Amino acid sequence: MDLRAAMDGYARHLELDRGFSVHTIRGYRTDLADLAGFAESTGVDDTGGLDLELLRGWLWRGSTAGLAKSTLARRSAAARGFTKWLATTGTADADPGVRLKAPRPDRHLPRVLTRHQVDELLDDLAARASTTEPNAVRDLALIELLYASALRVSELVGARVADLDRERMTLRVTGKGDKQRVVPFGIPARRALDGYLDDARAALLDGRDDPGTIFVSARGRPLSTRAVYELVARLLADLPGSGPAGPHAFRHTAATHLLDGGADLRAVQELLGHASLATTQIYTHVSAERLKESYQLAHPRA
Repeated sequence: MDLRAAMDGYARHLELDRGFSVHTIRGYRTDLADLAGFAESTGVDDTGGLDLELLRGWLWRGSTAGLAKSTLARRSAAARGFTKWLATTGTADADPGVRLKAPRPDRHLPRVLTRHQVDELLDDLAARASTTEPNAVRDLALIELLYASALRVSELVGARVADLDRERMTLRVTGKGDKQRVVPFGIPARRALDGYLDDARAALLDGRDDPGTIFVSARGRPLSTRAVYELVARLLADLPGSGPAGPHAFRHTAATHLLDGGADLRAVQELLGHASLATTQIYTHVSAERLKESYQLAHPRA
């Protein structure tokens, strides 16, 4: 079977059968297109020519080109998924990628804000919202919910008013793979949402058709992920700490603060919508590092 045609078939499988997001599928297509180009440069243009040696050569070329370990690991995963699908569907007699390995990516602990930093940041947003300026009221509700429910930015901007239960303080969101879950939020977030939904949101819509999403722009359209990234970047710009200054920082922060407060790891996994507990365990490392820092600062014999 033609290699590129098979890759197109695999991408459709990821979309229709696996429910992968547009962004994830785009990433797989990019990696596999690079693999196809490499294979063609060696004279292979059909799936029958794929073997372990070719796959290893492709990763080796990326390594010598200076690609990061994380990129090589992602490429390896894309290739293994593709060759497994070929074997499962009978397009290939065997799975040449089953023994393909890549260097483990360097693991960096995520950026986490301190409780004091979160309090100061939310107090500042509340002061701005007290002016009743619609954008400021919306921004307070947005950050309160982002931190309270540890949402992904895609879940936040896609959340709909119909899925919000203000009385029970819960929100139904759609996460990766179109999987739905119900997340809770606290009284401060509900108070901020009440102020936004009861007045500011209507002012932003200004008579335009309601898109149904909780958060809307000044033009009455669903708020974009880019707008949320820009807001968070401004809020975190002057705060100390390393790591990306994006919306995920609040998700990381919420998860870490829950574990610091004694929350069960599996409960945090359910809140975050992680398919694997191993993904959630990164936050136990964050908590351990924070404990070590506190110990070294405070213990007389540290």
